[in-house]
Amino acid sequence: MQVKTFKGGTHPPEKKELAKDVPIEYHLSPKQVVIHLNQHTGAPNQPLVKVGDKVSRGQKIASSEGKLMIPHHASICGVVKKIEPRPQANLQDGVAIVIEADGRTEEAFLPPLDPFACTRAEAIERIKEAGIVGMGGAGFPAWMKLSPPPTKPIDLVIANGAECEPYLTIDYRTLKEQAPSVVYGLGVCLQVLGVKRGIIAIEDNKIDLVPILAEAVTDFLKGPGAGKGFDISIRVLKTKYPQGGEKMLITALTGREVPSGGLPMDVGTVVQNVGTLKAIAEAFLQGKPLIDRGFTATGSACKTPKNLVVPIGTVLSDLIPDVIQIGEDLRRVIFGGPMMGVSVPTLEIPIQKNTSGVVFMDSREALVYEEGTCIRCGRCIQACSCRLSPALLNEAILANDWDLADKLGLLDCIECGTCSYVCPAHVYLVQRFRVGKLTLRAVKAAKTKKGGN
Repeated sequence: MQVKTFKGGTHPPEKKELAKDVPIEYHLSPKQVVIHLNQHTGAPNQPLVKVGDKVSRGQKIASSEGKLMIPHHASICGVVKKIEPRPQANLQDGVAIVIEADGRTEEAFLPPLDPFACTRAEAIERIKEAGIVGMGGAGFPAWMKLSPPPTKPIDLVIANGAECEPYLTIDYRTLKEQAPSVVYGLGVCLQVLGVKRGIIAIEDNKIDLVPILAEAVTDFLKGPGAGKGFDISIRVLKTKYPQGGEKMLITALTGREVPSGGLPMDVGTVVQNVGTLKAIAEAFLQGKPLIDRGFTATGSACKTPKNLVVPIGTVLSDLIPDVIQIGEDLRRVIFGGPMMGVSVPTLEIPIQKNTSGVVFMDSREALVYEEGTCIRCGRCIQACSCRLSPALLNEAILANDWDLADKLGLLDCIECGTCSYVCPAHVYLVQRFRVGKLTLRAVKAAKTKKGGN
């Protein structure tokens, strides 16, 4: 089996052995949940409930009328106690609905729906109403990816199982334990888009999944997918960071290059995370909205590395110490992976729709280096998977030369952190790029408003 990859990238220690072999545990009865109104890329939501209301698991509690709307649902049965700002993993307080559990077990799910018999519009509406977002990190509405304009025909859907971030193993466990659901979700996407070809992509550190996935694909093509003409294959990629990035994945698998400022649909491709595909399957088979989230709790300061599924909105501190035990030398908590995640200052942050992991680091791993001066070694340029020049971008930002930063492709940076990881001088490259992108967008918006170029 040929192993493909992309240009650039790096090989940080994987650390996946900590939780890779730990089956998923389900802890679905928290005492409360804190559900933020905005856990997605798109239009801000408004609450549909008020303090004192009783809600059931799966009931819609927040929505909007915006173009990129995605509703949120109650993940437990309980009573709405507060609607107020609460901390979240993006380091900003956001308005959240606080629900206190009341012991009921009622479910307000949608009725099951056959995606291979309903209309395309009905299928997209189901995915939208289920509140499903991309669960790989960005939180982009899943239904939007399945609604390309007529000018952008799609011929390939990729199930992204690369999971290239160090430490994280929830996607691996999902594929190992629930491959039929993932394949079913992929089939739904093929059906909705009118596409025949699908690829399930994994890295070669997950080679043991191949027979499991092959069996699931065979069963699906003999069952729900029979007679549809679907062509679903399994492709193994080289283990390298950031192989799971959409642009890198597409290039490695197809040779297609997503253009600057473009999207996968610009090259006829849709990419969905395996967790997203599982959620899509549940939305049709069970009528279940996206109300539970799988994630990996791990790290050098975690005594019990494991893979968990909890109701969305479960506060991290409520899982400690009964579910997650941490050591005395805890120095840093990262929501997400160590390369692209966010270091948070408190444990009072809830698990959200895009929380793929929580990494607990001790003093050895949490060391922060003092920033040095660029030595012009060129390692960042060699490693950049977006083929940018991080050293030059850094100079442009420091000089407040936003026209130059724009020309050098700052907005094409995916913030993977590879440049910072390989830099021997510990220049704060990705940190500066994240802030710089915000500034550049503001500068461009101001120019547009004034009618400038």
